[in-house]
Amino acid sequence: MSCRHFLTLQDISASEFKQIIARAMELKNSPQLATRAEGKTLALIFEKSSTRTRVAFEVAMNQLGGSALFLSSNDSQLGRGEPVEDTARVLSRMVDCVAIRTFDHAMLSKFAAHSSVPVINALTDDYHPCQLLADMQTYFEHRGDISGKRVTWIGDGNNMCHSYINAAALLDFELRIACPNGFEPNAELMAKHASRVTLCSTPEEAVTGTSLVVTDVWASMGQESEQSERLARFDGFQVNAELMAHAASDALFMHCLPAHRGEEVSAELLDGAESVVWDEAENRMHSQKALLELLLNG
Repeated sequence: MSCRHFLTLQDISASEFKQIIARAMELKNSPQLATRAEGKTLALIFEKSSTRTRVAFEVAMNQLGGSALFLSSNDSQLGRGEPVEDTARVLSRMVDCVAIRTFDHAMLSKFAAHSSVPVINALTDDYHPCQLLADMQTYFEHRGDISGKRVTWIGDGNNMCHSYINAAALLDFELRIACPNGFEPNAELMAKHASRVTLCSTPEEAVTGTSLVVTDVWASMGQESEQSERLARFDGFQVNAELMAHAASDALFMHCLPAHRGEEVSAELLDGAESVVWDEAENRMHSQKALLELLLNG
């Protein structure tokens, strides 16, 4: 079906990425400039819990003059086994856009394939592109264009890491990754963007001279049973003041939140001057508003 979806960052061009960033910054400073969306409805289908993603989408639609309808697994027939394609066909006759937060990326792709309205990836186990819109907006606000800079990912090679790999290709920055053995990002994605991405042997090597350091929790949603094992495997991968000392003098620290102080990041760093996590969290709303404008209004 001929409508625009946002399932990964590969669904937008480099120029569109920068346009979304610029528009998000503009709307942050002048909310009244937003393109109105009266009478339009965004459906939120969430199989994973959320704070920032849900609030950002709901407030964004409210500020655009539209509305948001929230459906958890317990609130819809999807949770009772209705085929994904059937739900997609029905919902897309009633709403104007659908944002899905789920585990299996294949479920999201199947839904989009049968939807006649735009579908947004609000997080899957493979990718988290909306977070990258906010992260890059935050970097641009504090340091300007990220092109040619070095960015470092520390920790699990997870959905956030995968989206950073895609962002490196689109925005022309170097990405260095440090993960414990066995927790590396998708090998095929790494190979596709080998000219942009380097897998480093230690966090110190990855962070040296970098302009931005990013991490995430060591056990994401659905991995709670692995928490104890992961704490042991990720020993030495905490981002703290000692590690940041290897970075550039003006390096920033980001985390998509929620954070576990004392595990993947020290409390001192998370709450310190190098951290821009609160701007990053707020910018979820502004960047998603810019994305909704693009998908709803072109």
